Amino acid sequence: MAALLLHSSERLSKTWLNRIFAVIYSAVVSFLLLRHCRNLIYSPTPISITLFLADFVLAFMWFTSQCFHWNPIHRRVFPENLQLFVEEREYPALDVLICTADPTKEPPVGVVNTALSVLAYDYPPDKLSVYISDDGGSEVTLYAFMEGAKFAKHWIPYCKKHNIVDRSPEVYFESDPAWFPETDDIKAMYERMKSRVEKVVQSGGVCLDEVKESEIRDTFSKWTPNFSRRHHPTIIQIILDNTIDKDVAGGVMPNLVYVSREKSNNKPHNFKAGALNVLLRVSGLLTNGHIVLVLDCDMFSNDPETPLRALCYFMDPNADSKLGFVQFPQRFNGINRNDIYASEFKAETQILSLGMDGLLGAQFMGTGGFFKQHVISDDSSFGFIKDTSMHNISISKSTKDVLVLAHQAASCDYEDNTKWGSEIGFRYGTLTEDTYTSFRLHCEGWKSILCNPKRAAFLGGSPSNLNDALTQIKRWYMGFLEIFYNKYCPITYGIRSMNPLHALCYTHYTLRSFWSIPIIVYAFLPQISLLNSFPMFARVFEGGISLHAFLFLGAYGKDFVDFVVFGGGSMQRWWNCQRMWLIWGLSSYPFALLEWSLKSLGFSTSGFNVTSKVTEEEQKRLYEQGVFDFGVESILFFPFSVASLINLFSFVKGFMEVFINGRLEEFFVQMFISGFVVVNSWPIYEGMVLRRDRGRMPLKLTLASMSTAIAIFLASSLIF
Repeated sequence: MAALLLHSSERLSKTWLNRIFAVIYSAVVSFLLLRHCRNLIYSPTPISITLFLADFVLAFMWFTSQCFHWNPIHRRVFPENLQLFVEEREYPALDVLICTADPTKEPPVGVVNTALSVLAYDYPPDKLSVYISDDGGSEVTLYAFMEGAKFAKHWIPYCKKHNIVDRSPEVYFESDPAWFPETDDIKAMYERMKSRVEKVVQSGGVCLDEVKESEIRDTFSKWTPNFSRRHHPTIIQIILDNTIDKDVAGGVMPNLVYVSREKSNNKPHNFKAGALNVLLRVSGLLTNGHIVLVLDCDMFSNDPETPLRALCYFMDPNADSKLGFVQFPQRFNGINRNDIYASEFKAETQILSLGMDGLLGAQFMGTGGFFKQHVISDDSSFGFIKDTSMHNISISKSTKDVLVLAHQAASCDYEDNTKWGSEIGFRYGTLTEDTYTSFRLHCEGWKSILCNPKRAAFLGGSPSNLNDALTQIKRWYMGFLEIFYNKYCPITYGIRSMNPLHALCYTHYTLRSFWSIPIIVYAFLPQISLLNSFPMFARVFEGGISLHAFLFLGAYGKDFVDFVVFGGGSMQRWWNCQRMWLIWGLSSYPFALLEWSLKSLGFSTSGFNVTSKVTEEEQKRLYEQGVFDFGVESILFFPFSVASLINLFSFVKGFMEVFINGRLEEFFVQMFISGFVVVNSWPIYEGMVLRRDRGRMPLKLTLASMSTAIAIFLASSLIF
């Protein structure tokens, strides 16, 4: 049967186990909350109220998380059968949209590698177009792609001739590849191209004497002294045209177009969503691909057949007419062996996404999403008639009228009084436009599919230092709060508009920053009570302890089984994910709540910052060794540093109480919680007092944390 299929799906074998566990665990959680309510009625105290709040948030977040486990499915695709259903000449046109924003944080050579990896797709080149959005408006980026296009004329036929799988040159040449007669020449060409680009990056500008083509010289002349990244005109440059440009073997080259949208200091730019919407309009005018792939600038192709895998769903004669997009999971390269910063996001991208796929479909992850063009865009929204019958997908450099329209579509005032960003295109109003856009599409009745092949479709970079990792999470969860607190709230509008379980999945994501409430409570309250010899929980041999033990072991055990047994992850990676969850709860989550609150009240916040992709040698060494990098004075480090010291002090005090006064039964739970945090805090203690390298915690921050921990202890003694 498999030979007759383009794809298949099956419910995971663990589904009924998930459901049975969810019912049992829900009953125990309900019993715990009822006990809290009884205590609040008969003996309300500040501590009982605080514990009820913490446990209620944990219960709510656990309940919404079970929606991911209700109906997880696994899919397979059979691209080898695609030719049985559709001929290659009937493949739809594919437009690839790649966004970059800052050549100092997203090195142009890396972005060029991403573009080269998709330009070399196993896809008809006359139906493939790649668009680069340079939101930093950098002449250096344009120069890099001019150089990359020249190299592409050698690289693409080389890859296809020898059936190369790693089609990012940087990855290919670093992976000890098989050597062919022309490999040395190709590598030398790449190194020369890379050297020229890096030289221009270091100089900070392009010397026009090095540009021979008159048309290109005219483009570079737009970088005037008044040009800035936040205020500049539209620049659109067709670098490769499939009606004109050929590779060294005489084959057709895909289209390659550089776009830097107009920006004005007086107009909102709407960050990545705004840049993508400009690319949607420009690509719709120039090539009008029926399928649109959105790709981050550091997410290079890891499988040249990825578009064919997406077509296995789009070209299926029995495909659901409401299928809007196919999502490939985010996967990362360069993560150290134990993933100390939990940068793989295995749960979100490879476990929970299977559950959403079993409902209405996985969320858009910001990259690796293949969209039907008419789903994310709308021909009538352009304000002029465009030819929707284009199938040969050609860009002629002589079509001045179309380029004039494209410049208009990329102007900063084009979206005024339109539905772009609200009902059309990628949606505005949040830093996490990817999740918000897919949520709105699902609300409108569109469905999505998670395509998760064994070989990752794309591989990208991830933060290699702790500050960048925490800042990234803070930015995401601030954006999630912006999604929840608007008129399209997942728990109200979402439940009315889609499968309620699917809406609760989105609710879970958008409210994750509230995990900071129970984490902060359990990181400080039992410990401060223990420091003051005040018992908070039931004795060891009383009934209440078994209730808490079941809830703790059940939650961690279920997560362990999902991650290690069914997910194929290692035990050490799972443990590091648990550690980072505690750290996020004391840093990224509460700061996301704080920044969102300040922004809602009209106060200025730090806003959007691109996570740096540049890795210094010392930072890289620490990361590869699996050592935490605290080498900056980040405010995000302060709360969990204080918490780690409070827990250490309380554990020592509890040990003394047990050793001197024999009060183990009274303080066992509090000592267990303190000890659990202490074990997870070892990298923090190490960074504070044991290390002498550049990645240790700055002395100023260490002293501030110690002073604050002591002050909290002294202040609490007055209360107790």
